Order: sequence, then C-alpha cells, then structure tokens
Amino acid sequence: MDFQIFITILVGTVLINNLVLQQFLGACPFLGVSKEKKGALGMSLAIIFVMLMATAATWPIYHFLLSPNGLGFLQTIVFILVIATLVQLVEIALKKFVPPLYKTLGIYLPLMTTNCAIFAVTIVNIRENYSYLTSLVNAFGSGFGFLIAMLLFSGIREYTENANPPKAFKGMPLTLISAAILSFAFYGFSGIVENIFR
Repeated sequence: MDFQIFITILVGTVLINNLVLQQFLGACPFLGVSKEKKGALGMSLAIIFVMLMATAATWPIYHFLLSPNGLGFLQTIVFILVIATLVQLVEIALKKFVPPLYKTLGIYLPLMTTNCAIFAVTIVNIRENYSYLTSLVNAFGSGFGFLIAMLLFSGIREYTENANPPKAFKGMPLTLISAAILSFAFYGFSGIVENIFR
C-alpha cells in the first residue's frame, strides 16, 4: 500500500480542496453553527462521523449492488437515503446522550441529511474510482478539513462579535467578509501537494 497517496489525499482535502473554503460546500452549517467553538466542534465531529459512515456504506453498495446490476443511475437516491439514515442515528444519539450539544446544533443537525459536503464526498469517491480504504481516507480528510475550517472561523467570529465594527458591517456582512478572507488564506496552500514529496 502506497502511503504517499493517503498523505496526498489528506493534505489535499484538508488544505487545498477544503470542502467549505475552496469548494463552497456545506456553507449552511459553516455559517450557522460557527458562532461558538463548542457548537462548531460538535457539528464538525458529527459531520466527520457521518462522512465516514456514509462512505463505509455507499462504496460497497455502489460497487457490489448498483454498478454490477446496471443500477448506477440510482446512486443519488440511494446515497441520500443512506446519509439520511445515518443523520437520524446521530440525532437520536446526541438527543439521548448529549442534550446540550443537541440543543446547540438545533435545526442544523437534521439539515445534515441534505448537506452537499457529505453527499459530495460519497460521489467523489465513486467518480475518482478510489479503493475502499482510499475512500475512507478521503472522507476523513474532508471531514477534518471541515473541522479545521469551522474551528478557525468560529474563533474569527467570536473575535469579531466582540469588536466594534461600523454599523454597515455588523452581523452577516462582517461574517461573509471574514469567510472570504479565510478562504483566500487557504488558497495560499495550493501547490503543496504537487511538491510535497520532492
């Protein structure tokens, strides 16, 4: 097994092709749950878990059930059903075992069902023809990149909430400007993967 591929995928998904900051997927929880670090961390861990479980379930479903039987066109429906089931399980577990986090995440937890970031990871794994293990690495890296983006952005938002910006920038305008600047900062990592093993 070539571990350089795993490292390349991890670095690529966390820094260069970050789902939120470079591909602009999963913006709903990114903007909605990033006001506090606790909520951002909880949402990110839930997304990592769902991404890994969705990948673990959808990869074999596609390769052993849908593709061999000529049913590849059903992948979108099947993948969304799998993701919805996993999100429901996460929601039930959080409600039972971590009620404060469940309340903090609020409406954004069930919205994970239609989170395009989670769905995108499952589709990329199939489109790029990743192996099962490589797909799991891609899912973990994508989720970890989401976590990094959420924690950085929640820190920025906590700082800007306590600042005294001009009236025109208060609220969502300052939030969107901060997200754009953070996205530009991550753009600076492009080119790392090509040169990482030279």
